[in-house]
Amino acid sequence: MSSASTPLANFGAVCRMIKIEHSVFALPFAYLGQFIAAGGLPPLKPFLLLTVAMVAVRSVAMAFNRVIDLPFDAKNPRTQQRPLVTGEISPMQTWAFVAVMAAIFVIACFFINELSFMLSPVALFVAAFYSLLKRFTWLCHFWLGAVLALSPLAGWISVDPQFTVSAVLFAWGILFWVAGFDIIYSCQDAEYDRTVGLNSVPAHFGLTSALVISSFCHVVTSIMFLMGGWAAGLAWPYFAVWAVVSGILYWEHSIISADDMSRVNMAFFTMNGFISVMVFAGALAGIFM
Repeated sequence: MSSASTPLANFGAVCRMIKIEHSVFALPFAYLGQFIAAGGLPPLKPFLLLTVAMVAVRSVAMAFNRVIDLPFDAKNPRTQQRPLVTGEISPMQTWAFVAVMAAIFVIACFFINELSFMLSPVALFVAAFYSLLKRFTWLCHFWLGAVLALSPLAGWISVDPQFTVSAVLFAWGILFWVAGFDIIYSCQDAEYDRTVGLNSVPAHFGLTSALVISSFCHVVTSIMFLMGGWAAGLAWPYFAVWAVVSGILYWEHSIISADDMSRVNMAFFTMNGFISVMVFAGALAGIFM
């Protein structure tokens, strides 16, 4: 048996397929909602169940996206090394993975509380449907933002089963944050998207306009994060971190342009990964100060 067919190799291929490291985008915001709702440390049970649920639903979304987009990824030079394209993982294995992760998500929600369980099918639909939107509308970036925007809401209702102004404000901030950096990331595929008939902001409006729209999204993000912290009654350390995060968002847009997209990966992953962790850390400081 070759090393490529071992369970460890298959597990590694799955992790690469769903980009497990990108969980850093959503998990801190789920914890943010949970810690603010609890007014400090949440009980261990909802904390662990929330972690399982968030990883599971994100895995569903990513795996579903990869298998649905396989015909496009196979033709795009940027994505031709993805495990599904190279054959390291089969479509059948991916569908099985989607089903298992969806079941784990629903079970975790069941044990969190009744509201979480009732909303679990909605969350699965929202997470999976994003994969189809590029075929129909350039608003797909904002739907992806809505997927991650569920994070603080999920965290909040895991300990306090209701929707609050603070959680909703953070959710709107995340929606525009994700849409903004996904637009930047999509700039890499603008020409390819036009060629194959896929929709995106860069393909529809051009790179220059896309970067303006992305900048507007991140201005809205900064405003919503400010209002969310205020509505939650967080102390001054949160707002100090908010100022730094707003500065990072500005810098993110200063290092790329329509004429130079060479630092897209830095703007997309490195800086945005820091942002989610920093906002959560700022919220913790704002809670415990």
